[in-house]
Formats: sequence, C-alpha cells, structure tokens
Amino acid sequence: MINTIEKNVTQLQAERGFVGEKKKIGIIGGTFNPPHLGHLMIAEQVIDQLGLDKVYFMPNAKPPHVDPKGAIDPLHRAKMVQAAISGNPHFGIELLEVQRGGKSYTYQTMLQLKIEHPNYEYYFIIGGDEVNYLKTWYRIDDLLKLVTFVGVNRPGEPRSNAYPVKWVEVPNLDISSTDIRQRLAQQRTVRYLVPDAVATYIAENGLYTDDK
Repeated sequence: MINTIEKNVTQLQAERGFVGEKKKIGIIGGTFNPPHLGHLMIAEQVIDQLGLDKVYFMPNAKPPHVDPKGAIDPLHRAKMVQAAISGNPHFGIELLEVQRGGKSYTYQTMLQLKIEHPNYEYYFIIGGDEVNYLKTWYRIDDLLKLVTFVGVNRPGEPRSNAYPVKWVEVPNLDISSTDIRQRLAQQRTVRYLVPDAVATYIAENGLYTDDK
C-alpha cells in the first residue's frame, strides 16, 4: 500500500487536477487516553498564535513504539476526542489512523493526507520535549518535507534547535492522562481536568476503573 502512495505527491496532485482554497491545518496526534483540557488548551493556543484555520485531533490505533500505558480501544478514545472538541468550530477529528489500524507511523499518515488534501499546509504539533527525539521518527527527513513541526513548550523551558520547528509557548497547565487514569481507578474526581462530556462518557462506559 505504501509503495502505491509514495508516487510523487506533486505529480499526483497535477494528475487529479486539485484546486481549492489554501488552508493552514494543524494536526495533534496522540493516544488521547483520555483526552484532557491540556490537549484542548494547546490546540487553541497554536491556532491563535500561528493563525491556523483548524486543528484536527488524530487518535492513533496503535503507537509505533511499545506502549506501556495499555491504551484502551481506539474507538473509545476517538469517541472521547469527539466529545471533548464538541462546540469548538476550529477543532476537528481525523480518523485515518484509527480506520487504518495497526501501528501508526506519522510519515505514512501525513503522506496520505497530503495527497488527499493538497491545498492544506500542515502543521504537526508536538510537545517541546519531543523535539530532541525527532531523529528517531520513521523517515523523519521525508516527513519534514510534508509538514511544519510546531513545538509546544512552557514559559522558561529551553528550546531545542535539533530540527526546524516553529515554537509556541503555552501556559503551564500540568495535566496528564496517566494521572487522570490513576484518579479514576481510585474513584477520585477528575472534574476540571477533562471536559464534562468526556467525564460523562468515561462514567457511562465504565472506563479506567481497573487501571493500574
């Protein structure tokens, strides 16, 4: 499959006669296990500071590296993302990796999206601490031709110059999915850590009650 889509992107676009309004689109990928207010705040700050048209939240099916977090079913995670972003017209959900299944390699995903949406200029959002690890990403040099990386860091944090990255500073909102899962397993409140709609979905489906 990958060999098929690795035909020159420009050539494919010309063959298909793509036209359309240029848009600046952000992608924030992750496990979203579960999605929380920190994810939403980051996306909103990137939209505001870089003037993006929209940010799509892209839950993965299976991370490319060993995932010690034991992520729950991707359909549950996708439904929680949909609940979390409801009401913000600048947010959307991208289900390509969930629908494709298997391990999620960003290069493969973004190549496919670039072919499908040649009028989009993509900005891939990652945490500032992830920038130093870009060298380990699958086909990173080719990926850099498809997207502009956006590094999100907190005020006062050092910025890596390992790769060309647009930097966006965001407030220091210290919320993690790991902490939320632990709180849920201990039957503690997660109010104001996740959107109310996400908390309701978690409760209705009995998620994370046995998380270790």
